Amino acid sequence: MISPRLLRFLLVSGVAALINFGSRIVFSLVVPYPAAIALAFCAGISSAFILNRRYVFERATIPLREQMLWFTAVNLFALLQTMAVSLLLKYWLFPTIGMHWHSEAVAHAIGIVFPIASSYLGHKKLSFRSTS
Repeated sequence: MISPRLLRFLLVSGVAALINFGSRIVFSLVVPYPAAIALAFCAGISSAFILNRRYVFERATIPLREQMLWFTAVNLFALLQTMAVSLLLKYWLFPTIGMHWHSEAVAHAIGIVFPIASSYLGHKKLSFRSTS
């Protein structure tokens, strides 16, 4: 059975992922693909922080500054995962298997989903922990 907190995390993450994915499409109109991924990630994590703090980890007792620092650290690790998966798929796997249909979008979508488990655990144990 899925816990209520994990369910809320998945819902909040879905909203943040949509913001991430949608803004990457817009950013791709003006900057190269890797830069668009990074900029979109910033848009996604900004919304994710606010939503997670409000709806998922509302009982966190560590100071806001510490929450923000840990949230950034956890998400930088997630960005590395997202970037690695997205770039490997787009530039190596997809061309190797002849997949050209919306390769940037598909690679980025898979890249966004990849760090869900590590992000949840990182935020639960570090970003929004309770000191009690």
